[in-house]
Amino acid sequence: MYKLLIRPILFLFDPEKVHYFTFSLIRILCKIPFVASVFRSLYQVKNKKLERKLFGLTFINPVGLAAGFDKNAVLYNELANFGFGFIEIGTVTPKGQLGNPKKRLFRLKDDQGIINRMGFNNDGVEEAIKNLKKNKHKVIIGGNIGKNTETKLEDYTQDYLDVFKELHPFVDYFVLNVSCPNVGSHAKLSDKDYLLELITECQSQNNLFKIKKPILLKIAPDLNNSQLDEIIELVAETKIDGVIASNTSTTRDNLNVSKERLQEIGNGGVSGQPIKDQSTQVIKYLADTSNKSFPIIGVGGIHSAEDALEKLNAGADLVQIYTGFIYEGPGLIKKINKALLKK
Repeated sequence: MYKLLIRPILFLFDPEKVHYFTFSLIRILCKIPFVASVFRSLYQVKNKKLERKLFGLTFINPVGLAAGFDKNAVLYNELANFGFGFIEIGTVTPKGQLGNPKKRLFRLKDDQGIINRMGFNNDGVEEAIKNLKKNKHKVIIGGNIGKNTETKLEDYTQDYLDVFKELHPFVDYFVLNVSCPNVGSHAKLSDKDYLLELITECQSQNNLFKIKKPILLKIAPDLNNSQLDEIIELVAETKIDGVIASNTSTTRDNLNVSKERLQEIGNGGVSGQPIKDQSTQVIKYLADTSNKSFPIIGVGGIHSAEDALEKLNAGADLVQIYTGFIYEGPGLIKKINKALLKK
């Protein structure tokens, strides 16, 4: 029904406007008596065999929603009805910011992908906390955090620490987003020495709390093997809890969309099917080279149960969807979980 009826209508309109319209629609529908329970009956798959235990947390299933969809933590309670095992909010920055100028979100229909240059648009950590105080604890919540675009080079780490400290009581795990190609002045965040400083500082902050929260690092799919080796060394050195592979890609290889259309779109990160193999290769390299010494959350181009199984077989412990959720609809979560049970 979604792909035949709903998606063709939604795809007639601007992607960003549709995003907010869909948010409003889901919130309204879930307020109607029994609708939320109908969603749960349609999409949730409950089975102990789907449980995954990682970094001290028990995930009811290994299929999560990637950051960027529910940036301000306004819809996680409702989205939990669709069967996700975990939902990642953000990217959250210390202060709210508008992000990059519109138009900044583009569909690549022939490629089943998206190009975005949103630029960490969000309402800031205080607004996220207000929304997280409404948590009905239906699902594990991850907090994807970053810096404000206008922050000076010497204050990058402080931005992360400010959000980490404020958000700590309200999320189950943290993700340090250091790999988004859509915000300015991000070059420093890919430097190994800086990452060592950032992770160490966040871990020190974490140790001040009675209950420590897992910390993961989100990396780009465009890293070469030498850079991936540095990530493996970094994980071993800092004992960070895991890696999310991967963020969006700046490459434009093997796309069906015309060069003229790409020039018209301009800069941005590619997500969806075009980066499926690229992200899987990163997962496999990290898993094989490190001898599977740390947990990996696989994300990038998961549009089917087979795509998810491919990520898991490559070495991922959990998977996340985003673009696939937009193209395939909420039924995708159920398909993946049912495929896992068959396996």
